[in-house]
Amino acid sequence: MKVVGFTEFGGPEVLQVLELPVPDAGPGEVRIRVSAATVNAVDALQRSGPARSPDARPPFVPGMEAAGVVDQIGAGTDTGLGVGDQVIAIVLADGSHGSHGSHGAYAEQIVVPAESVVRAPHGTSDVQAATLPMNGLTARLALDTLGLAAGQTVAVTGAAGAVGGYAVQLAKADGLRVVADASEQDETLVKELGADIVLRRGAEYPDRVRAEVPEGVDGLVDAASLGALTARAVRDKGRVVTLLGYDGPGERGIVYQPIVVFRYAREHAKLDRLRKQVEDGRITLRVARTFPAEQAAEAHRLLAAGGVRGRLVLTF
Repeated sequence: MKVVGFTEFGGPEVLQVLELPVPDAGPGEVRIRVSAATVNAVDALQRSGPARSPDARPPFVPGMEAAGVVDQIGAGTDTGLGVGDQVIAIVLADGSHGSHGSHGAYAEQIVVPAESVVRAPHGTSDVQAATLPMNGLTARLALDTLGLAAGQTVAVTGAAGAVGGYAVQLAKADGLRVVADASEQDETLVKELGADIVLRRGAEYPDRVRAEVPEGVDGLVDAASLGALTARAVRDKGRVVTLLGYDGPGERGIVYQPIVVFRYAREHAKLDRLRKQVEDGRITLRVARTFPAEQAAEAHRLLAAGGVRGRLVLTF
């Protein structure tokens, strides 16, 4: 089968089309014939060479979410799915996700645990559907970690991005008041996502939040990685969820809580709930541009240049 991967770490140029054996689904696993896989910042981090599972060996295949059709179900696996069903999946490419965990979603066929697969949202294309699993679950995990009740206020940084946009929409679905950030050109987009208050992004965003919410927000999802600056926006003993590991000391009893989406990789019910929220119109799937899989390096370069609104998707 065709995959896009790399045998040495480096820039986008290390990505290449490779041939690997077709994997078989074992007990508790599902094989998917992939037609679309998204390009995420974590894919670029993996390509650049961070720590991986000690059992992982090259070639490495990145990619954490995919859409396609079921083409094999492991023996004794009860999924409620059948061969040919359109599905989405979250994929862990670090050697920890089932018997084929070192290979990610940039592949014609992938094998993942059955708990990581749900039906694609009705009425969506594979390209659209592929944009939901990883960032949708990341936003869900962020809000679950904050544990806010309906009527409380949450701030979201990076609200125009993939995780931030989902966080805004899921927070509104949870009955929260949302104070989000945006650049001038993204203000309309973030308002359309449902934010109650939209403030200019940047280092002064926390102070702008305090001007609107003098007591401070109850919690904050820091998708823009402002780190310690976020404390100024949060009430005493509030909580900040961070995506890149920041867990510095909090002032005024504020707790910083890093999250990793790996925790929700087998949360089947939560992924299926996201699917239903897309069908109900509560979540918007945003595609910026598609690339043939052979042009993955170009997609990585575009992502690195910044300013992408919506998702970059590879097609197989």
